[in-house]
Amino acid sequence: MAELEMAIGMIIDVFARYAGGEGSAQTLTKGELRALMEKELPGFLETGKDKDAVDKMLKDLDANGDAEVDFSEFMMFVAALTCACHRFFQAGCE
Repeated sequence: MAELEMAIGMIIDVFARYAGGEGSAQTLTKGELRALMEKELPGFLETGKDKDAVDKMLKDLDANGDAEVDFSEFMMFVAALTCACHRFFQAGCE
């Protein structure tokens, strides 16, 4: 399997691992989103500094207003985060 195919598979797997523990297997609740962020992106979410960070993130990601993050909404977050990281690393190369 090619690297990009593996990366896509890993993103799908990470979402599936956290979704469904508290509700639908197709969405992330606030608690599931917090667990995913704490385990998979520990440098991105500094829990002690901003206790409302997950609430703010959920509100921003929840395009359909159902108080959960579905896979499409999650992918928008992954894409935006990937673009931000790319810009950061490109700026460091100049």
